[in-house]
Amino acid sequence: MAHPSRSTTYLVAIGAFALGMASYVTAGLIPLIQTDFAVSVSVAGQLVTAYTLAYGLGSPLCVALLPANRQRSGLLVMLGLFVIANAASALATGFTTLMVWRVLAGMAAGTYLAIGIAAAVGVAPEAARGKTISIIMGGMASGTVLGVPLGLLIAERWGWQAALWLIALIGLVALLGLILRLPPLPAAAVVPLRRKLSILTDRRVIGLLGISLLAAIASLGMYTFLAPLVGAHGQRSVTLYLWVWGLGGVLGSFLIGLLVDRFSGHRLTFAIKLLLGIALIALPLLLAIGPWLALIPIALWGAVGWALQVPQNNELMKAREPQGDGNLAVGLNVSALYLGGALGASLGGLALALQLPVDMLSIAAGLVALSGMGVHVWLWKRSHARGMACPDS
Repeated sequence: MAHPSRSTTYLVAIGAFALGMASYVTAGLIPLIQTDFAVSVSVAGQLVTAYTLAYGLGSPLCVALLPANRQRSGLLVMLGLFVIANAASALATGFTTLMVWRVLAGMAAGTYLAIGIAAAVGVAPEAARGKTISIIMGGMASGTVLGVPLGLLIAERWGWQAALWLIALIGLVALLGLILRLPPLPAAAVVPLRRKLSILTDRRVIGLLGISLLAAIASLGMYTFLAPLVGAHGQRSVTLYLWVWGLGGVLGSFLIGLLVDRFSGHRLTFAIKLLLGIALIALPLLLAIGPWLALIPIALWGAVGWALQVPQNNELMKAREPQGDGNLAVGLNVSALYLGGALGASLGGLALALQLPVDMLSIAAGLVALSGMGVHVWLWKRSHARGMACPDS
């Protein structure tokens, strides 16, 4: 990558690190927030729901409303709003005020990620697009795996506000860097909102979003039940397994960048879905044999689960390049991920309420992941029927 594109990518990735941290640290701060504001656990837990819904549902709307010729300012404004919202959250003296700021933080975070990926790809060489996306997603994965434990450690010592101040500080570093180093973005035509909504009738985009949705149901949904799964096999602590899953995710996010620019997205997606399904189905079987063996499918699960979004975002941006709304496609992909994770968790909870063995959840999640291969085959056949052969086919 040329120097301007490299610095842009790493600065966007630093912002993504703050996003990854903000997305998951609040769940660990709930006991401290509950005590400070004298609310119940269920009420405090709505902070996570509010942030998630704003992130997953509000961001595509913001991206759609943002003019295509204002992407640079939009990126900086959304990152600035994310910084302000986290700082204001730390200063909040009432629970309702805190809730409002978490909603704004979530909306800004999702919008920033969609625009940031599009901006970094826009200034990167064609041959480095996949690597660019993988670095940004790797930054987000690192924020989840490394930033969240650091934030919780700081919160235990200096209060829950300190974790949010840290997120705001990291976001501010990225913001100042982007103000100084972000080059002018490629000119884009202004697309009317009605034309942007045509994305919802694009079968290729809908198919790609379906693959992300199924993957999220399987991967993120099952992640919710990792603790009861390992507990059913005699393991008292899930910490080691969470770390292995997360570290696998960081490695997968970064390493997939070496492959995305060399192989077609079709083949990579197919292979990733296959490996995800195998890992989830094998997990309870290897847990029954020995806890150490289970680390293998857990690491693989984390790696391919995070890696999938690199070729997915790349393919979505390619699909909508002629229409000039690739960032909106990425925003919709974020929604598919959050919706899939919530749906997977709900279905899993229902299954456990019906007294299904927890091992069956992992096997069922694996089958859901494998079902995404059917959607993939449909997309592949459809592209060939239109004369759009894969680059390496």
